[in-house]
Amino acid sequence: MQPVQSLRIWIKQHETDSGLRGGLTTAERDRIKELERENRQLRQANEILKKASAYFARAALDRPFWK
Repeated sequence: MQPVQSLRIWIKQHETDSGLRGGLTTAERDRIKELERENRQLRQANEILKKASAYFARAALDRPFWK
């Protein structure tokens, strides 16, 4: 990226953060990234729990049932 373009982007973001221009502020962008990361981690944990549940359910069906 050219230095002039970098400066324009920085100025535009500063104006957005200052309320002079519409768009997402830096804080909002950071929060969205944080929420997306958390969402991804929760989806992975959910997938692991589903697989573990299926594994243990199969194991429970495979063993004999005695009272």
